[in-house]
Amino acid sequence: MSIKNLLNTRFQHAMQSLGIPDQCSPLLSLSGKPQFGDYQANGAMGAAKQLKTNPRELAQKILDHVNLEGIAEKLEIAGPGFINITIKNDFLSASLSEPADEPQTVTQTVVIDYSGPNLAKEMHVGHLRSTIIGDALARLLEYQGQLVIRQNHMGDWGTQFGMLIAELELQLGQGDQAELALSDLEVFYQQSKKHFDADPDFADTARSYVVKLQSGDVHCRKLWQQFIQVSVAHNLEIYHRLNVSLGPEHIKPESAYNDDLGKVVKDLTAKELAVDSEGAKVVFIEELADKNGDPSPMIVQKSGGGFLYATSDLAALRYRINELQADRILYFIDARQSLHMKQVFVTGRKAGFVPDPVSLEHHSFGTMMGRDGRPFKTRSGGTVKLADLLTEAVERAEQLVRQKNNNLSEEDIKTIARKVGIGAVKYADLSKTRTNDYIFDWDAMLSFEGNTAPYLQYAYTRICSIFRKANLDIDGFSAPIKIAEPQEKQLALKMLQFNDVLDQVAADCYPHSLCSYLYELASLFMSFYEYCPILKEDVAPETANSRLQLCALSATTLAQGLELLGIEVMEKM
Repeated sequence: MSIKNLLNTRFQHAMQSLGIPDQCSPLLSLSGKPQFGDYQANGAMGAAKQLKTNPRELAQKILDHVNLEGIAEKLEIAGPGFINITIKNDFLSASLSEPADEPQTVTQTVVIDYSGPNLAKEMHVGHLRSTIIGDALARLLEYQGQLVIRQNHMGDWGTQFGMLIAELELQLGQGDQAELALSDLEVFYQQSKKHFDADPDFADTARSYVVKLQSGDVHCRKLWQQFIQVSVAHNLEIYHRLNVSLGPEHIKPESAYNDDLGKVVKDLTAKELAVDSEGAKVVFIEELADKNGDPSPMIVQKSGGGFLYATSDLAALRYRINELQADRILYFIDARQSLHMKQVFVTGRKAGFVPDPVSLEHHSFGTMMGRDGRPFKTRSGGTVKLADLLTEAVERAEQLVRQKNNNLSEEDIKTIARKVGIGAVKYADLSKTRTNDYIFDWDAMLSFEGNTAPYLQYAYTRICSIFRKANLDIDGFSAPIKIAEPQEKQLALKMLQFNDVLDQVAADCYPHSLCSYLYELASLFMSFYEYCPILKEDVAPETANSRLQLCALSATTLAQGLELLGIEVMEKM
């Protein structure tokens, strides 16, 4: 159990023994300043207001009843009723020496919908945030013991695929090989769009192919499948380069729900949720009415019989509830889809597709911006391909690695450059508040100073270098911890907050909180390393070993935290 949870339990017990209502929380939080202790319990004020009593007097009664023997060194009341708690050094030492908590037993099945690229094009920077934020949450929830089911809702169905199939057939008819025709997906898409806009006959053919494709036409399905295979291979290569845990087994594309789309509309119609409107089937959602009181319309079937994203998203909901038995469903989709997701969630609930206990959560995110404050583009104004971005990241990182250490082998340089470059791109994104836009800045993200991946990776390698210098194996090292100095205590307290931070991110899906924690941990380690000598001759062996153990635990925590973000560490840089 974390220190915060332990304190919370003890204070709750004390408050209950005083007859304070259960809804009154101890309100445990970290102290903002060391002079106010390590933790604060701020619940006395709220409880006193409810009980109509003096908050300082109630705080004293709580202190008289709380049992923190062996845990707290000092307890004091401050201000109107704050309770400041200073933790004993010996308790911190013992807590750090305890074996790590076993992962909790599976309590929830969590389905995570993330990445979801459109297979009509190459992945671009717009796919980065969904992919890496969703992956961080998948890793973290799995680490906590939840059953996580990844769902990559790839866009492989819709109007554009009729256009692409017609283009592929045209090129094959001219004697080209499919692999050659699809070797550059972006160029191929642009060619097909150009034909579609310029040639009415080609456009008519493309539209007819959409109907044939959705109706199961064997010829169209065969050409469509060739395109899909090349597109999926491209995406899987990107995931591998990004160190993202998505594989082919996690792909559940739009086409997978094709057989259920008509049933979804039929069920919505039978429940009088979908009604005829100008030949289309539309759900009018009163719960999302505009300021004039007009309900929000969501089309689930076009007048010509075609289905829309809303229909496939509702079908996906049914599958995730009925087949995957989801308790919690997380969607990492950008903020522009907020209304769409609200419509799907409300309709899914009203239709009975989703039971009340199941949590439906749309975790939106902002846009990656260039230095000009506009969405990140190439110099010519085009979309930045994700593959090109990752290549440039590794190339820039390699230049830095060569400048900082010319004693590395060529193989080491390449490996370190890959880890630093990819890690820098991911961390620059994950360290920003998810719902905010952020400026993409190569110099800032690849800096070895400040809240960046290279800084954290360097902190890890610095600890490894301490053990190399001591001729010790960091993985096999173990020694008793004896905390004496303030820097040792601050570092110990921070390490013991790791699981609290994970609980917070698991609940609110803001991975920047974990990034901030890791940066604070690395900074505290650097301070500890500066003020607390380890390998100097005048340091007693027991003290040196204690500090080496703090180093080893710091390295383990840093590596584990970065692993949950999908960022690799290395022993040398």
